Amino acid sequence: MVGNDALRQAQPPAVQSSPAPASATRTSRAPRQQTLRHAISCVGVGLHTGRRINLVLRPAAEETGIVFRRTDLDGRTIAARFDQVVDTRLSTVIGDARDPALRVATIEHLMAAFAGCGVDNALVDVDGPEIPVLDGSAADFVFLLDCAGLAEQAATRPVIDILVPVRVAEGDAFAELRPARDPSTRDPGLSMTSSIEFAAAAIGEQTFATRLDRQVFRRDLANCRTFTLRQDIEALHKAGLARGGSLDNAVVVDGARVLNPSGLRRPDEFVRHKMLDAVGDLYLAGAAINGLFTGHKSGHALNNRLLRALFADPAAWRLRSRAPQPQSLRIAA
Repeated sequence: MVGNDALRQAQPPAVQSSPAPASATRTSRAPRQQTLRHAISCVGVGLHTGRRINLVLRPAAEETGIVFRRTDLDGRTIAARFDQVVDTRLSTVIGDARDPALRVATIEHLMAAFAGCGVDNALVDVDGPEIPVLDGSAADFVFLLDCAGLAEQAATRPVIDILVPVRVAEGDAFAELRPARDPSTRDPGLSMTSSIEFAAAAIGEQTFATRLDRQVFRRDLANCRTFTLRQDIEALHKAGLARGGSLDNAVVVDGARVLNPSGLRRPDEFVRHKMLDAVGDLYLAGAAINGLFTGHKSGHALNNRLLRALFADPAAWRLRSRAPQPQSLRIAA
């Protein structure tokens, strides 16, 4: 597995291209990193712990990345990186294997909002072991980021190009990354296809595909909520999970019925939420990915295994610019 130092020190090969016309040179440039313009806070309930959680999103200096800080644990920090993931049961949990208390769960919806809004650097203060679930989607986090505003920074935004196919599987479920159709484009992005199959008639088989950008994320993915099956709720409670779950923050399905009084926000909200989760999980790469993602019946565990497999093979990826350095935490003024 490639660790933080190896990723930071990777030097991508030079991209060969034809000289651009003078007018294009004047008007085009590589995207810059972004952070929040102002700090912003909210209070919510943890989906799995049921605890009241205070959350503050703060600006951070360029090359910081996304860093979580447990304000209830003397301000100890955890980098939002694939190699810091310690649990993937029903949510993505980052933590320090040497310090079991230092962990933050259910980060995927917030990470998806950072990815979808183009936030590279931020400090996330949280006073408990989990991020608030809010309405069960990323929409409220997008609203917070809009209220805080975004500030462009001087450093170029890092991009990870996928060079060869990487695939992980468990049974008939799989997650895969492939090279972009035009790997040398100056407008890199992630094209995504997600598919799911559930016995519950209200869900069934669903597929959704898109090329991810900020407009698409807001329009097609951000407000799609997490979901569960009614028959699984008791087992989740016995396992100490979903204690904060309700019809206000999750879609509950019972066979052919959706139990939420307001129904679904979209007919295929279930598969779109799975794609939303994948957006957040893949942002733990530490930079935006340029490539093609396909997930079939994939979840947090396979998404994380996919990143670990990717970075375990230095020939499978290329870093166009410097990667964020989350352990060198600097807070923007």
